[in-house]
Amino acid sequence: MSEPASISTSIAARYATAVYEIAKDGNAVAALEKDLDALKTALGESADFSALIGSPIYSRDDQAAAIAAIAKKMALSETIANTLALMAQKRRLFVLPQLVGTLRDIIAAEKGEVTAEVTSAKALTKTQVDKLAKSLKASTGKTVTLDATVDESLIGGLIVKVGSRMVDTSIRAKLNSLQNAMKEVG
Repeated sequence: MSEPASISTSIAARYATAVYEIAKDGNAVAALEKDLDALKTALGESADFSALIGSPIYSRDDQAAAIAAIAKKMALSETIANTLALMAQKRRLFVLPQLVGTLRDIIAAEKGEVTAEVTSAKALTKTQVDKLAKSLKASTGKTVTLDATVDESLIGGLIVKVGSRMVDTSIRAKLNSLQNAMKEVG
């Protein structure tokens, strides 16, 4: 892991632990999950939001004001709104994506769940998602939540990551393997 990535992960882990403990003490874990979903959507869909949290050109005051307005508009819980305000004040908003991921992991661990990252060539149907979740539950012994993304360059098949395990059944991987085998022969 590169040094900046490990620093970001370390910072996010400290914030995540504190936020989770506050939410747990206040019986607000469900609200925290709702906030995390909203933040993940905002991070994925809004280039302006991503620029705000990652760009050093915005002053602390500008970031704090923008984050306060965003938190109010998104109807985020007081815990998350205060955490984001503190992160803006301390110039730590750049770790927000890691914070969201770490908090999701903490909540899932407390519930005895695991998240599987699934990448497919086209969007999975509800039936396919259910069958995959059932199959993964049988192999892991835990309730599985799927985080599905689409990557058309896979051509077909899936890439499934659960914890440190990854299974790549994509046609792209098979073609790359075949190409490497052909290079070795001739």
